[in-house]
Amino acid sequence: MVPILLCSVVAAAISLERMWSLNRARVAPRNQLAEVWGRMKNNSLDAQKLRELRAENSLGHIFAAGIANANRGREIMKEAMEEAAGQVSHELERYLTALGTIASISPLLGLLGTVVGMIDVFAALMLEGAGNANVLAGGISQALITTAAGLAIAIPTLIFHRYHLRRVDELVVIMEHEASKLVDIVHGEKGSDPRL
Repeated sequence: MVPILLCSVVAAAISLERMWSLNRARVAPRNQLAEVWGRMKNNSLDAQKLRELRAENSLGHIFAAGIANANRGREIMKEAMEEAAGQVSHELERYLTALGTIASISPLLGLLGTVVGMIDVFAALMLEGAGNANVLAGGISQALITTAAGLAIAIPTLIFHRYHLRRVDELVVIMEHEASKLVDIVHGEKGSDPRL
């Protein structure tokens, strides 16, 4: 039971941290493209401002990579933003592998506890014989509690794991769309309106 309880604490901590970290306002604020374009038009994005933009949030990191390479051509700008997006995507998926592992091993830990409990029941059966049903029933119920506990941890953990993976996918699509709009705006294909 101790490893199962430890898994539950770790899974809860990861789920709460990812809920907080994968908030759209923290990763890709809605008005950031317009703000960045305004700064670019005012020529107020020097090296220091680009470092600040890179540190603001994930979308800012992608924008800063593109802006730093904007004068080298459209394709170079896109490649720099794609490379930054790969790094950002990896960062957004942080701890999700551990969450998936916990969802996978919790039922196995519960099953292991049940098997160990059943071994104890059969050992008691050898010592006391089959006449004492209370000893057998109590041992079997204790053995099955670990399986129930493992499943009780695994099911919500798996749900949160899938939810967070889907959330990362949504945020990556949003950031790719915003990055594409920035490339189009900088290289003049859709005019100068960042709301297009």
